[in-house]
Amino acid sequence: MSRVANTYWVDERIKSQRVVRRASPSISTVQQISLDIIGTRSEVRRRGGIIPSWVIFGMILLATLAVCLTVNMRTRAKVHIASEQFAAMQHDVETLRNVNSALQAEVERLRSDPKTIEAAARANLNMIRSNEFIVPLE
Repeated sequence: MSRVANTYWVDERIKSQRVVRRASPSISTVQQISLDIIGTRSEVRRRGGIIPSWVIFGMILLATLAVCLTVNMRTRAKVHIASEQFAAMQHDVETLRNVNSALQAEVERLRSDPKTIEAAARANLNMIRSNEFIVPLE
């Protein structure tokens, strides 16, 4: 029969064949109690260990699941942050495009409209016409 399907019978057989070692009728030591319960190292090795293999496999699966979930959560958080940054950059680009179009319209007016040219010359360069006088006020 299979070892996995037969573990209870094998454990009971080993327990029944084990010789109980008692040195004195007084309280046993911890080492003797553990030998009575678990058995010697060779008995444990022969039985395949104390923890069944399916428990170890389940622990490995849980650890793998935990790692996958952690990686997935970190990746999702980074994607969320990146999408927020992308939206902010798109807003900045749209603002800059609007400012550029306003400046292009102003440049076009300064090149073609004489009244706008005159207003800019008076405001920025302090220019006046030949028939005007400046009166300083203080």
